[in-house]
Amino acid sequence: MPMAEFPYKDLIHRCFRCGYCKFPSNWMDVNNCPPYARFRMETYSCGGRLWLTRAWLNAQLEWTEHLAEILYSCTTCRNCEIKCPLRFNVDIVNMVVAARSEMVEAGRLPSAVKSFLENVELHGNPYGASRAKRDVWAAGQGIEHYNGQEYLLYAGCTGSYDTRAQKSTIELAQILRKAGISFGILGTDENCDGNEVLKLGEEGLFEALAEENTALFKKLGIQRIITLSPHAFNAFKNHYPQYGGNFTVFHYTQILSDLIKSKILKPDKKNNVRVSYHDPCFLGRWNNEYETPREILKGIPGIELVEMEKNRDSALCCGGGAGNFQIDLLGGSKDSPSRRRVREAAATGADILAVACPKCLIMLEDAVKSEELEGSLKAMDIAEVLAEACRTESI
Repeated sequence: MPMAEFPYKDLIHRCFRCGYCKFPSNWMDVNNCPPYARFRMETYSCGGRLWLTRAWLNAQLEWTEHLAEILYSCTTCRNCEIKCPLRFNVDIVNMVVAARSEMVEAGRLPSAVKSFLENVELHGNPYGASRAKRDVWAAGQGIEHYNGQEYLLYAGCTGSYDTRAQKSTIELAQILRKAGISFGILGTDENCDGNEVLKLGEEGLFEALAEENTALFKKLGIQRIITLSPHAFNAFKNHYPQYGGNFTVFHYTQILSDLIKSKILKPDKKNNVRVSYHDPCFLGRWNNEYETPREILKGIPGIELVEMEKNRDSALCCGGGAGNFQIDLLGGSKDSPSRRRVREAAATGADILAVACPKCLIMLEDAVKSEELEGSLKAMDIAEVLAEACRTESI
């Protein structure tokens, strides 16, 4: 694609690399852009990435796999959009995704990204796991398949296949059962929501997923959806309406918060613990949901909520967005975003690092192990924290 055909040709040159995009809202350091925090090179910053993109589209740079990895290292966390003081800030991530779309169109992708997309297309998940195993997590849990219930519980790829995330999926389902919520799952009929596919630039595959999922939901009469993952929440809420998918979508924390407020769920006294909450990018910066997860934690007796210095729209991304939980272009170092974030949590004196996203859970739990903090800090999903407080046990 020549620059003349790039949809943001009139904007991309306007970045003059002021560096605001690297900061959190409290200006405490320059490490709030995940790739920049990991590599500390200007090419991995938001501004550097846009300049490289422009040079590539202007044929001043040839494509290389390294160039592609720099573009794909962006986790689409939107910290840059929050901090950029210029009017084109709302299109910064769009520019990166559009450049990725050109790489997809040209068939020039990092091998890990190519495998991610191929697995979703062939198997309906980025792991390449069998579709027949998608509901193994629900076996023996007394969870019904969707048959006209009030809600669809959408477990998602990570919540269905990752063995660690499966535990939080089960706990969430059991809390909903305990509260008398009418819900069902799709089981082996569930497919990838496509949020990461879209952020990786594969617009055609995302369109196919959105249309297939929308058709299935409508066929089954599904109107209300509860998602485990903020990534699925974002896709269903913000992108599916373009394909006729006008559903009422909830992130699970929104449901649990209401259940506590209405006293349907009554958390019991638990051992006094300090809990720090990590804001997932696709719940926080993408959908402006910061307080509901905190309300749940504050509603559990015995919990002291302690904030990391970087919180809410200043939160440092765990590094797993835009497929990086799988393709892992930011790992392998003490400067990886997830390890930085775990150290920030440990600095609060927290006993538990609470999350509201299965991808964040995996990234941060692995980082706790890498930082050798297993004896003092535990990564837990909010559903697991609440289940423990309600004495909910898996059946």
